[in-house]
Amino acid sequence: MTEYIKRGEEGSTEGKLQSMAELQQASQCTAGGQGSCCSIVHVVTCEAEFQQQQLDLLWSSLDPGSHTALQKYLTCGPVKVTNPSSPIGADQYLQLQKRQVHKASVIKYRKLAQDEAWTEVINTLTAAAITFEMLSTAHQSGRTITLDPEDSSISTGAKSSTFVMYNCVRLATLFDTFQQAVEQGMYPPLSPPELNFSCLHEEGEWLLLFNCLLPFLEVLQQAAQLLAPTKGIWITANTEAVCKFLIQLSMDFSSYYNGVRALGLFPHLFEQMFACLQLLTAVQDVFHSTLGTLHLPPLSQI
Repeated sequence: MTEYIKRGEEGSTEGKLQSMAELQQASQCTAGGQGSCCSIVHVVTCEAEFQQQQLDLLWSSLDPGSHTALQKYLTCGPVKVTNPSSPIGADQYLQLQKRQVHKASVIKYRKLAQDEAWTEVINTLTAAAITFEMLSTAHQSGRTITLDPEDSSISTGAKSSTFVMYNCVRLATLFDTFQQAVEQGMYPPLSPPELNFSCLHEEGEWLLLFNCLLPFLEVLQQAAQLLAPTKGIWITANTEAVCKFLIQLSMDFSSYYNGVRALGLFPHLFEQMFACLQLLTAVQDVFHSTLGTLHLPPLSQI
C-alpha cells in the first residue's frame, strides 16, 4: 500500500483544517489498498504529538471511513540549539553545515574550484552531513538532538557521512581504473558476477562478506519496521541502524582496501583479482542501495 507521510504542525484551527484537507486528498490517492499496514503516518515531535492526535480524532469524527482508522504515529525527539544568539531555522542550519563542509573539503582535498561539479559535491556532502546528524539518533528513545551553531568544529554527522562518501569514491575510482586498463588491453573484461569463494584468501574479504553483505537485508528490515503491522498507534523506523551499518561497512572496506592491492596482479593471479573485484562490486551495490534508503546519491569523485 502506498504510504503518505504527514508531518505534525502547530495546532491552529486554520492549520488543522488545512492538514485535514491534505489528509483527505492523500486518502483518496491510497484508496483501494487492502494491506494490513497503515496508509497514513504522522511524523511528529514529542511536543506536537498531542496536537496531531487531536487532528486524528477530528478527521475520524468528520469522515468516519475505513481510511481514517489506518493512522499511525512516528514520534521523534526534539532538535534544540545551544545558546542561540538568534532563532535558527532550517535554512540557516543548512547554510551553516554547507560552510563547515566546504571549509573541511578545502582543507582536506586542497580544492578551491567553484565549478558546477565541485558545487554539486559540496551540496551532496552537506545533505549527507545533515542526514547523518538527524538520523543517527534513535528517535524512539525520545533523545534530543542538540546543535551548537557557535561550534566551528566539524559535526559528528559530517565526519561520518564524509567517511562513507569517501569510500564510495574509492570504489568508483577503482572500477574506473580497471575499466581503463581493460580498454588498454592490460586485463580481460570482468566476467559475470559469480563469486568464486575459493579465491577469497584475505581475512578482510570474509569480514566484508559476513559483516556487511550477508546482513544487508536484515538491516533494511530492521530500519523499515513502519511497513509492518503493529498493535496500537505507534510505529518505529530504525534509521540509526542504516547509518551505523554504512559506517561499519566503510570501516571494514577501508581496512581491506588499505591492506590489499586489488589491481596489478600477474596474469596467473587474474582469477584471484576477478574474485576480489566481484566481491567489491557487491560491496559497491550495497553502498549505493543503503545510501538510496536515505535519499542520498553516492559520489564518484571528491
